Amino acid sequence: MATIKEAKQRMEEALEAMAREFSSVRTGKATPSLLDTVRVEAYGGKMPLNQVASVHAPEPALLVVQPFDKTVLPDIERAIMQGDLGLNPANDGNIIRIPIPPLNEERRKELARLLHKMAEEGRISLRHARKNARDEVQKQMKDHEIGEDEGHRQLDEIDKITHSFTDRIDEMLQKKEAEVMAI
Repeated sequence: MATIKEAKQRMEEALEAMAREFSSVRTGKATPSLLDTVRVEAYGGKMPLNQVASVHAPEPALLVVQPFDKTVLPDIERAIMQGDLGLNPANDGNIIRIPIPPLNEERRKELARLLHKMAEEGRISLRHARKNARDEVQKQMKDHEIGEDEGHRQLDEIDKITHSFTDRIDEMLQKKEAEVMAI
């Protein structure tokens, strides 16, 4: 049973990682999580943006970045521009305003392809967790630690869990894709 719990935990972690990746994909509206992947060169190392500044969305088409220390403002601006997000920050000396342009049809399709790729990576993580759990159960059966009936029951349980997590990934993908494709 510990094998099934470990597999479930690994699958849960894969789902959470995919959800974090999905949140960084830009939809038509501004959300602070858009900048989660931005790393700022500050204080002698690369740091996540949220450790050097606060990010909020006062309007649906605008993000505002307020640095904790104004001396890193140029570094934050540079990191956002180099972040490959297609955003153009405006620095006024105190804060950075980032207008979120509306997505064109080509960019929406590109983001949908990216979402499908992320979902497939999530499915691959699930399959790895399933394979590890199945191998462990089969090893236990071979070593006569558990009976064949119990082993086959556990293998079926692992497959059921994998299918439920795959369905959850597909559901998350559909929701996020609909969000991206909405005009």
